[in-house]
Amino acid sequence: MSKLLKSMALVAVMSMSALTAQAQDGPLKIGYVNSERVLREANLAKAAQLKLETEFGKRDKDLKDLEAKLRTAADKLEKDAPTLAEAEKSRRQRDLVEQDRDLQRKRREFQEDLNQRKQEELSGVVERANKVIKQIFDNEKYDLILQDAIHFSARVDITKKVIDALNAQK
Repeated sequence: MSKLLKSMALVAVMSMSALTAQAQDGPLKIGYVNSERVLREANLAKAAQLKLETEFGKRDKDLKDLEAKLRTAADKLEKDAPTLAEAEKSRRQRDLVEQDRDLQRKRREFQEDLNQRKQEELSGVVERANKVIKQIFDNEKYDLILQDAIHFSARVDITKKVIDALNAQK
């Protein structure tokens, strides 16, 4: 069994024994939060997405324009190839390969920059969401709040409550 599975099994056993002990004091209060839904629906997350689109929109458009220009040049070369001298045809092919390589490099850099910024923006949203979840946990006296469970009942889903609390913050 892998270390991760052993760790998960140990945590599950410890959690169950703690919950069993707690159950003797009264009914358990358990909540579930769908993190993906919070990151998709909370106003803070939507604002972060809009900020990223604004920040990276021009670069994305420039890359698409460059790609269209390269495609047009490749089509033109294919059309003109039968009438071109072999040296000219080779020169144009080398130019296209070099331009394509440059485009791929720019696309990779763009994706890396976008991913880094997305992580930065989302980490702020996650941090605030976790604070809201902790407040709900404390204020409403939950025994356990889970994030991203495989199966859950709608009766324990507090995702909407978390989203509403995040949206209420300024």
